[in-house]
Amino acid sequence: MPETPKKFYLTTPIYYVNARPHIGHAYSTIAADVIARRHRLLGDDTFFLTGTDEHGQKVQRSAEAAGIPPQQFADEVSATFQNLWKRMGITNDDYIRTTDPRHKRGVQHLWKVLEARGAIYLSSYTGQYCVSEEMFVDGPPGTIGPDGKPTETVTEENYFFKLSEYQLPLINLIESGELHIQPETSKNEILSFLRGNVNEVMAVASQYAGDFHEEVGKLSEEELLKFALDSDELALSNAKIPYVPGALRDLSISRTTFDWGIPVPGNPKHVIYVWLDALANYITAVGYGAEDRDDLTPEQKQTELAKFEKYWPADLHLVGKEITRFHCVYWPAFLMAARLRLPKSVVANGWLLFEESKMSKSRGNVVRTETILDAFGNEVYAKQFPESTKAERDLFAADVLRYFLLREIPFGQDGSFSFDALITRYNADLANGFGNLVSRVLTMIQKYFDGVIPCPPPESTVESNVRFEYSDEDEEIEVFEPGTTEVGNLTEMLRKVFDPFFDRADFSQLLTFTDAIIRNTDGYITKRAPWKVASTDDRDQLSEILYASAAAVRIVTGLLYPFLPSATSKVWAQLGLGDIEVAAAEGRIRNLEWRGLEPGTKLGPLAPIFPRADKGLAQIMTDMENPATPPAPEPADDPSAPTAEALNAANPATAATSTDHLPLTTDHSPLITIDDFAKVDLRVAQIVVAERIPKADKLLRLEVDLGPNFPRRQILAGIAEHYAPEALIGRKVVIVANLAPRKMRGLESQGMIVAASLGDHGRPSLAGFLEDVELGARLK
Repeated sequence: MPETPKKFYLTTPIYYVNARPHIGHAYSTIAADVIARRHRLLGDDTFFLTGTDEHGQKVQRSAEAAGIPPQQFADEVSATFQNLWKRMGITNDDYIRTTDPRHKRGVQHLWKVLEARGAIYLSSYTGQYCVSEEMFVDGPPGTIGPDGKPTETVTEENYFFKLSEYQLPLINLIESGELHIQPETSKNEILSFLRGNVNEVMAVASQYAGDFHEEVGKLSEEELLKFALDSDELALSNAKIPYVPGALRDLSISRTTFDWGIPVPGNPKHVIYVWLDALANYITAVGYGAEDRDDLTPEQKQTELAKFEKYWPADLHLVGKEITRFHCVYWPAFLMAARLRLPKSVVANGWLLFEESKMSKSRGNVVRTETILDAFGNEVYAKQFPESTKAERDLFAADVLRYFLLREIPFGQDGSFSFDALITRYNADLANGFGNLVSRVLTMIQKYFDGVIPCPPPESTVESNVRFEYSDEDEEIEVFEPGTTEVGNLTEMLRKVFDPFFDRADFSQLLTFTDAIIRNTDGYITKRAPWKVASTDDRDQLSEILYASAAAVRIVTGLLYPFLPSATSKVWAQLGLGDIEVAAAEGRIRNLEWRGLEPGTKLGPLAPIFPRADKGLAQIMTDMENPATPPAPEPADDPSAPTAEALNAANPATAATSTDHLPLTTDHSPLITIDDFAKVDLRVAQIVVAERIPKADKLLRLEVDLGPNFPRRQILAGIAEHYAPEALIGRKVVIVANLAPRKMRGLESQGMIVAASLGDHGRPSLAGFLEDVELGARLK
């Protein structure tokens, strides 16, 4: 009796319909498509979901500005996403829209369940509301929001979700790995947010412990921790790690100042908070709430509910790193309150930077995926194949983008995109690498064996002709020449290396591994020189060489199929193996054994796979995008450009520079008015990421958290000589939140850390607090 296929349910974030899709959206969707294709070929019952998030005040106002109803506005923008995924050959099984009737009913069902379980209560709130970010911001009227615009004073009656009750359960789930979060930096950031500022509590404990001990300096860290625990300022998780009880606060989950959203059941003057609405898509798409749908027959309702039981929980949520908090704090808390199972894994990808700056509509530096599809499709593929269809050109270009994004950028980290880098990688790895190897091998089989895969001699050990070694210790692949002893064969390496890489979404290493096979096979061919062997009439040796080479091409093609579905389908056909999609569905590329290539197979028609791209293509794509302003020059690349230290002095976008030589009295300093001071937006932030910048001895790259109402931001601080990065994690600091961004060392600093300048050399001392201060609080 055949085994029941294992189910695998994965999702992308659903994309907000406030702007056209760009390659940052494509990045997450491509990664999901690669994973879905891999699980399908493994025989898993795979369900792949994507879609669009369409409610909220920002969409309503954008529609008003366009002079059309919000639904029409959402329809038009959502269609651009759907059409793009079709152009790119994305194989999503469903496309959810938050304006779908099935979603609305499901969200309202979830609300009623939460309300019935006592997880929701009604209260009121007055505060500064940032429309573009759909969030309240701490501060007085006129506070500048995270979008750089003045906030609006809003008084609202709100429903609140009892998020505070889930602080310890969430900490335990994440610490134990039951809720798996990747990469480790994202996991640590979420845990830091949930635990609160333990360091600050310990500092206060150290100060007040003097009331009970004559010499505070003699107290060990363990004694201070016990003091804090005894005073209930700290508590311990199941893993015996301290946290600050009460650091997680209740969450507002409704709005009354606009009506473009899903009405709250029983109180339609409220609409449901856009994040509760949006996150629920992961369950409404697979049938949750079907019992409340009046558009379904009883049999259809049962089918939908059975679908939910089958696919939920999600095996993998792919998200952008800026929304990990919503997916790893709010979402699991909602699910626990509703007594629903939690997703198994949340994997966050980094930001995609264009010319070293994060792509965003506000910066005007987004790159449209359509630009790359049109440029590579028309300027590269169509010139080689003028009779090709638009669909063929699109799928070829989509493969190019898929390969570049996943090969160039370690998944989970920020990575750079540029047209020049795209062309360079394409030519090196695909045109000169994979494409050249395929052409080289198959052309010789066509020439020397009339286009039939040769049969190697029985005594041949072709499996040992291409050898590799992988070291778990340093995660580097080392390629050995044929004949080297004491290294594993390729089939063994596939088992030991490829599957573990895929399990942890290490796409860059996966593609590095396949590139190593390609290069080693090329080296094997050059060393064995089959063209010379052919002149000696040694058919057995020639058969062995070309069979081994063709076997390697088959294995590489199978490995690359999830990444390059269009290109590998052509190579598979040229190998005489038929339709690769059928082969994947039938499990014929599930286990790529070395001798899986059948001798005597007749090659299909041969043709180039990856025509070479001209460097001039970069300018063509630049002209197609028509950026408003050229990218800023890179100071680090020009020896005559000012140093980071000089830039700091000219515009203090990092830690405070030395000012102790200046007078301390206002007699010699320019006087300012209270209005001048009010322009400086000083905020409390917590450092969640701190790391050194290569080749910058004085700079640290920090990411700071300003609380749930603000997006995380990056700040460069000239404090590397005085603070170890690991000592800064979790520390609360003061930042200038409305300082104009400044670019240094190829990175953008989005604020300034406030510090005192001490001594003759201006040693920085970061400003901080003894009391427990709420993140995002404004200093006045």
